[in-house]
Amino acid sequence: MNRWSESDRGASPHPNDVDRKRIQRALTQRQRYRYVSPCVRKEANGYRIESPCCSRNVDQSGGVIDIARLEYLDQGPSWRLYRKDHGHAQWVVEGEYTSLTAVLRRLNEDPQRLFWR
Repeated sequence: MNRWSESDRGASPHPNDVDRKRIQRALTQRQRYRYVSPCVRKEANGYRIESPCCSRNVDQSGGVIDIARLEYLDQGPSWRLYRKDHGHAQWVVEGEYTSLTAVLRRLNEDPQRLFWR
């Protein structure tokens, strides 16, 4: 388990265990791939979500893949949501949101299947 001290994070309130658990709990309400168990990891100024690839669309062996990255911004809007471009192995900004609730709603609905592939 990653443990972050205040000096590791600087002045940012993220990552923290309360919101990490909140994100983990919210992911149970997602529309797609509800049969896999994603993991929420702490990253500098935010969180990274990874999950087994049961569809085999990204990883033929069904290994763990990156799903999304959530970054807390010091100035509004408060959150930036990234999706993983697996073909180019890079993070792509999907959008900016004013609340963590809005980010989680977008991530859970995912109508274009940008995250849960």
